[in-house]
Amino acid sequence: MQSSWRLMLLLSLTSCFTESSEGIPGIPTTYAAILRLKSLSSSYSSRTRQRSSSPAFGSISSPSWHGAAMAAAAQQYHSPTSLYHVSEAFKHDESVDYGPVFIQEPDNVIFPVDSDEKKVALSCQARGNPVPSYKWLRNGTEIDTESDYRYSVIEGSIIINNPSETKDAGQYQCITTNMFGSILSREAALQFAYLGNFSGRTRSAVSVREGQGVVLMCSPPLHSPEIIYSWVFNEFPSFVAEDSRRFISQETGNLYISKVQPSDVGSYICLVKNTVTNARVLSPPTPLTLRTDGVMGEYEPKIEVHFPYTVTAAKGSTVKMECFALGNPVPTISWRKVNGPNPSKARLRKSQAVLEIPNVQLEDAGTYECKAENSRGRNVFRGQLQVYTYPHWTERLNDTQLDSGDQLRWECKATGKPRPTYRWLKNGATIWPESRIEMVNGVLMIHSVNQSDAGMYQCLAENKHGTIYTSAELRILASAPTFPSSHLKKTIIITKGQEVTVECKPQASPKPTISWKKGDKVLRENKRITVLPDGSLRILNASKSDEGKYVCRGENVFGSAEITASVFVKEPTRIDLSPKKTELTVGESIVLSCKALHDPTLDVIFHWTLNGQPIDFEKEGGHFESIRALSGTRSQMGSLKRTTWGEAKHLQDLKQVSSADLMIRNILLIHAGRYGCRIQTTADSISDEAELLVRGPPGPPGVVIVEEITETTATLSWTPGADNHSPITSYNLQARSPFSLGWQTVKTENISGDMESAMAVELNPWVEYEFRVVATNKIGTGDPSAPSRVIRTKEAVPKTAPANVSGRSGRRHELVIAWEPVSEEFQNGEGFGYIVAFRPNGTRGWKEKMVTSSDASKFIYRDESVPPLTPFEVKVGVYNNKGDGPFSPIVVICSAEGEPSTAPTDVKATGLSVSEILVVWKHSKESLGRPRGFEVGYWKDMEQEEAAEKARTEGNESSIILTGLEGNTLYHLRVKAYNSAGYGPPSNVVRAATKKSPPSQAPSNIMWIQDGSHVSLGWEPVRPLANESDVMGYKVLFRQEGHSNTQVIETQKTSAVVLLPDVGVYIIEIRAVSEGGDGTPSSQIRVPSFSGGKVTSSQSSLHAFSTSSSTMTFLLVLMVPSTSW
Repeated sequence: MQSSWRLMLLLSLTSCFTESSEGIPGIPTTYAAILRLKSLSSSYSSRTRQRSSSPAFGSISSPSWHGAAMAAAAQQYHSPTSLYHVSEAFKHDESVDYGPVFIQEPDNVIFPVDSDEKKVALSCQARGNPVPSYKWLRNGTEIDTESDYRYSVIEGSIIINNPSETKDAGQYQCITTNMFGSILSREAALQFAYLGNFSGRTRSAVSVREGQGVVLMCSPPLHSPEIIYSWVFNEFPSFVAEDSRRFISQETGNLYISKVQPSDVGSYICLVKNTVTNARVLSPPTPLTLRTDGVMGEYEPKIEVHFPYTVTAAKGSTVKMECFALGNPVPTISWRKVNGPNPSKARLRKSQAVLEIPNVQLEDAGTYECKAENSRGRNVFRGQLQVYTYPHWTERLNDTQLDSGDQLRWECKATGKPRPTYRWLKNGATIWPESRIEMVNGVLMIHSVNQSDAGMYQCLAENKHGTIYTSAELRILASAPTFPSSHLKKTIIITKGQEVTVECKPQASPKPTISWKKGDKVLRENKRITVLPDGSLRILNASKSDEGKYVCRGENVFGSAEITASVFVKEPTRIDLSPKKTELTVGESIVLSCKALHDPTLDVIFHWTLNGQPIDFEKEGGHFESIRALSGTRSQMGSLKRTTWGEAKHLQDLKQVSSADLMIRNILLIHAGRYGCRIQTTADSISDEAELLVRGPPGPPGVVIVEEITETTATLSWTPGADNHSPITSYNLQARSPFSLGWQTVKTENISGDMESAMAVELNPWVEYEFRVVATNKIGTGDPSAPSRVIRTKEAVPKTAPANVSGRSGRRHELVIAWEPVSEEFQNGEGFGYIVAFRPNGTRGWKEKMVTSSDASKFIYRDESVPPLTPFEVKVGVYNNKGDGPFSPIVVICSAEGEPSTAPTDVKATGLSVSEILVVWKHSKESLGRPRGFEVGYWKDMEQEEAAEKARTEGNESSIILTGLEGNTLYHLRVKAYNSAGYGPPSNVVRAATKKSPPSQAPSNIMWIQDGSHVSLGWEPVRPLANESDVMGYKVLFRQEGHSNTQVIETQKTSAVVLLPDVGVYIIEIRAVSEGGDGTPSSQIRVPSFSGGKVTSSQSSLHAFSTSSSTMTFLLVLMVPSTSW
């Protein structure tokens, strides 16, 4: 528990290492490996069990040169691939012992020398039962973790404190061990990352002629692992830009200038960066100067840097091949694959100086040529690209257990390029051939295994690029025979003539010898009775003489064991199922009876099936019911119809008849088929079948095909559907169009049941139809067929004229003709339109106008010479591309009467309230155009008429009250008549002002006295402000509490008497009345109504006021909060 706590603390401090080292450049790596805790499980099968593994990319050594070496190495170290892949199906049973299985193996690690974290971890974790222990090897030698304080092992993973390159760099392997053996992990390299400093020695100046090529050497410091090169010109951070003339090799680090120009003169500094630590260092400057003894003439290209003669690359990696030349003029670089086309995915980088092939595959291998060329000549370099693949398992080992003396044969297979070779380990040590041990091409054979051969085995497949492992456990079994407790005593019941097998399969190692006895006598084999190779006893054509107790004995060198089996032989069971064949109609019911004649000592179970499938009585909607009848005696044997007298004598020992009935109610078509009754006893099983035919309405006809189509007919054909055991008597054709309400029966000739085609008639032309067919027999009408494809009838001249031709109102000199458009269903073709014909009443010639829109419903004819209300004879016809159709009946329509011709007169406007003005007018009856109403335009005194708001009246109304106006405001108003033809002339402008606002002060100091049902009220007068209307009087509003009916008393005084007729509480409030409307209401008072007596009160202080009868004393009245009236 304590070690687990320490490991979790370690993980919490280092869990970000992998992500940080990959994703955030410049952050130094801390722990070089992460310990993964993952609970996996396994199970031990009785004979074999597979232990999966996958390629160990971390153990693969990189070649000395390849195109993506630097990037691949960094990625390899930080994102290693686990060697073993643990199958999800491999579960662990804590009660089963088994050998170790790796969960996690060590990965390659690069540790920065200047890291602040002075620890490095290599992970190793395995499972097994018992729990495995761990040891570690460095370069093949065991690490003494006990004596060296710098090493500690926590749950399999090794922690190295203060790691040192001289002491700790190398190849590490983990060995895990338990009682069943040991397995060895893959190799993981521990490498140290560092970047030294350049030599401080001053670099000599390089002097060249203009036009000459030059190479500036970087001479990098000591480093590990790879570095990236760049060059600084004169001062940091002015970097040298690469182009067709300048090139920085990432292989040599040198700067190549193919043709020096005066602008190149200056100081050059090589900058290198460590790919792991991101550390950078600068070299001393190298001066570049021009010689003064002339200019370099032109010369042919000289390839100064190129890829190796042999390039090796892993399948799936990215290859980069360099090629750059010096020359004058500046050479151009081109690439080609000598033995085929360039890979389509290949890309040229750095002005074609680098050929990059991503995701390289085996087919990309071959000879590549780099050509440098200028006007003075050319130069060529060729090299070979070889693509290799890491070993990959195609067949792994399985855990195996064998009996002592058996032969072991294990085979492991792997692919790879070059082809892998194989090695074998036992408990982590190499296996060498011996007299009993053979190893050929991945096959391990051990003859006559014994206990010394038990252990953990590993097969290694390796080529020069990597090694992969697969492991398995070999167990050697040695035990005396044993039988499961449930097999020690068993009873077997069979019937005469049957075959019976009595199993005898003891667990033992080595394989035991088997012997049988019947009773106390040794059983002798014959043609009927034999002992099978697995030790079981088989008896053919059993008879009564075979009854008895059978004893099986298994024996080997470690001991023996026995089991006993009692065999009883019974008479065979007989079955009778009736009726055997029945025809029913849908909706009827039937009972199938199944009888069994059987030995009375045997229990009987009945099973019912339909077409071979068990009947689920609970899910069949109540159609099926199983009824089990009581058992009878052998006197009922006569009811078994198929049993002859001879058979009855043979069955004289049978004494019992059992039966079961199957009730099928309200039968459906789907219930037709073969009904099986199976009788199951402890000794045998027998079955029989009955056939049930169900008559019902026909099934849906087959595919409906439209054979021929005309303007109004369609010839259809179909294939008959199932008649469901009742001949089809007739067919019915149905059609559906966009204009029909669902499917409708179409008119046809009489279609008898033997017909498979018919013609639908009286269809509408140029309409899309679908057709379907429905079959009928004596039972009823079946389901319809699937719809046919949509098809359109052919075009025809339209035959339907527009309906409801009439006139509409319009402007002066217009004749407006309207009609109901013809539905698309009756347009009969494309190019549908209307012909509008009209003539003045009493004339002979028709004037016709074409309306091309099929949706049109109105036509307007304008003629300045046509007086208002001139009668016309009008008719509307139809046409389409096929021709002209009929006209509607002639109707008489009058031309428009025109807009009103006179303006309203005697227009007067009066302010009614703060927000209302009454407008009245008169209209001349001599106007040529009858008005449909009047429109009042009104606007404020300071506004323009264009901003006027509008209010309308309907019919002959000659007044309107304008509402929603501003108080104490002057308005201008005009009135004009209108009808459908337009507006008449406007009236003269009149003016009117709204009233001032009502008083904002509410009546106050309300006093009251009650005498029986009478309440006398008094209040102080309301005094309006200067911009408010004068007070004209007051309103007293009262209602009984809980009622909505309000009563009002109006008075010009500041007092009033209110009659409260009913007993209860009344709510009273008072408002001032003015020209501008009602003022602000007073606070409400609540007054109870009694049958008699006097009550006096006052709202604020004691007051007295004079009435016509007496002087009264007032008391303070109870106030209630004011609410909305």
